[in-house]
Parts: sequence; C-alpha cells; structure tokens
Amino acid sequence: MPLNKIKLNIAGTSYTINSTDSEEHVLELAGVLDNDMRQIMEQSPSASITAAAVICALTYLDKLDKSDSSADNMRVQLKQYLEDANNARSEAEKVKIELEKLKVDLQYLKNQRGNNE
Repeated sequence: MPLNKIKLNIAGTSYTINSTDSEEHVLELAGVLDNDMRQIMEQSPSASITAAAVICALTYLDKLDKSDSSADNMRVQLKQYLEDANNARSEAEKVKIELEKLKVDLQYLKNQRGNNE
C-alpha cells in the first residue's frame, strides 16, 4: 500500500505523518485524540501537552487490554460452542443410525408376524 502523507493538528501542535491508512481514518483518530487531550488540559489547566498525551495513551492502552481480554473470552466461548455443536451433531448421527436399525428390526418383526398368521 502506498504511504499517505497526512497533516494533523493535535492540541494546537501540527504534525505530518506517513501512513498506509486512509487520510480520512487518520484524521478521525487525530480528532478523537485532540478532543481527549483538550478535555484533560481543560480539566487540569496545569497539565502539559505531554502529560495529556501520556494520560490518553494509558487510557487507550487500558481500553485495548480490556478489549483483548474480552475478545479472548469470546474466542474461548465460541470454541466451546463449536465443540458442543459438534458433539450434538455426532450424537444426532448416532441416534439417526440407531433409529434406522430399529426401523429395520421393526419391519423384520412385522414381516415375521405376517408370516406366522
């Protein structure tokens, strides 16, 4: 993928970055970061841009970690559901085979009864 050269403005500072992501996507992310950093600096006027960036980074890492844990839990649950479904399918096949055997046996018994009458 080609690199896109993208100009950003975050918390009053201009940055130019290269990214393979679309400019629209990067600008959207920069907008979220800019908003989050500005809120931190408004709530704590003594907070520097660096402090706001560190707080945002920690917040984002915390969200990422929780999302990863949630995704891992979902993968474990999905794996268990698939195993349960496979077990149920296997049991259903066994029951189907047994039913076919019973049908054959029933037909045999009906034929035997008919021959004895």
